[in-house]
Amino acid sequence: MFRKFILSCLIQAALVPMAIGAGPYGTIRVGAWMGGAYTDDSTGAFSHCAATSAYASGVSLVVGQNTANAWLLGFASPSFHYKTGDSLAIDVTFDGQSQARLFATANSPIMATAILPANVARTFQKASLMVASTDGAPFQFSLTSTAPLLTALASCVAKLKAEGIKAAGDFSNAKMAAAKPAAAGSDAAAPKPAKAVGKAGTGFVISANGHIVTNQHVVAGCGEIRGNLTGEPSTTLRLVSSDESNDLALLQGPATSFKEFARIRDRAIHSGDSVVAIGFPYHGLLTSDSTVTTGIVSSLSGLLNDTRFLQISAAVQPGNSGGPLLDTGGLIVGMVAAKINALKFVRATGNIPENINFAIKTGAIRDFLDNSVVPYQTAEPKGDLKTTDIAGAARAYTLLISCTATEQAESAKR
Repeated sequence: MFRKFILSCLIQAALVPMAIGAGPYGTIRVGAWMGGAYTDDSTGAFSHCAATSAYASGVSLVVGQNTANAWLLGFASPSFHYKTGDSLAIDVTFDGQSQARLFATANSPIMATAILPANVARTFQKASLMVASTDGAPFQFSLTSTAPLLTALASCVAKLKAEGIKAAGDFSNAKMAAAKPAAAGSDAAAPKPAKAVGKAGTGFVISANGHIVTNQHVVAGCGEIRGNLTGEPSTTLRLVSSDESNDLALLQGPATSFKEFARIRDRAIHSGDSVVAIGFPYHGLLTSDSTVTTGIVSSLSGLLNDTRFLQISAAVQPGNSGGPLLDTGGLIVGMVAAKINALKFVRATGNIPENINFAIKTGAIRDFLDNSVVPYQTAEPKGDLKTTDIAGAARAYTLLISCTATEQAESAKR
């Protein structure tokens, strides 16, 4: 641990582009991230706050903010052999979807640092997985605790810019300036404590390794996530990665818990084709078993012509989210995602909508799985099966997903 700490200090000091910095002063410990504040040796003045996390690949990530409030992202490894001052392009992909090209500078033979544009910094803060590649060599980084890390770094910089390096302390649990408490005697109401609420949705097993896909909104804000097949005991699932922009999440449970997994149809579905939706709507109020509804593909695009979605007539309710949408041969053609908001639709049009629901297309699901390096199987459409047979087979890989989340996280999603 001490050796890692020393290496961390050396790497973070190299974040200052113009000179080697001294430090760390104070402390930043957030999850696996470790760091503090640093000074510019040429002037002795405070220069930046930074923290490092090491990965099994041998590459360490360094995140920092300087006195100009620019966000910095560094990649360091003893195996790198850069020439100081060299420039290189680094392509980064977040959660298999959001992509950006960074232009980094080698601060030393073992480290290159890039300035993060504001939009990329925001994506980095929310992402669960980042893949970075340069010269065709990809490196995968699981991003944990990045939101509180960036908060701690920003607080560190704000305080030391105002008070100098002598004010360095423990910034590990720092709050953003916007979260300052109301002054004594203020009429502002104190924030209500977060209240735990139960959440439930649906997911389906997609690989022999126990990978499960569902909607991101099903697991947003969750603590421990549980999944269980109908009639089977629940098992703990871990969140592997998520893609908020496409509302997809990847979970994983013990492979031995699942004997079957779903196959994805390798040919496009057509408007008018019949589909079957499986899920756990209103779990606890309705049956504890999965429910089955049928319908057709009404359109090959969703609201406002969004081509990521199918519009379907199969009835879905809260709790169906994340469930499989199947063709008449039992192959995956989409993931149930949402039903139209009837109240908003009535206000906008004066009419009550009927049978307007949406599912994420398999193209988006496959891209997400590919970028998460998850193996899955595709199959050609088969002959038609009875709905009872389709539902019976789906029971073996369709799970009830449940967890406890904070009420604030729930409200933010609505």
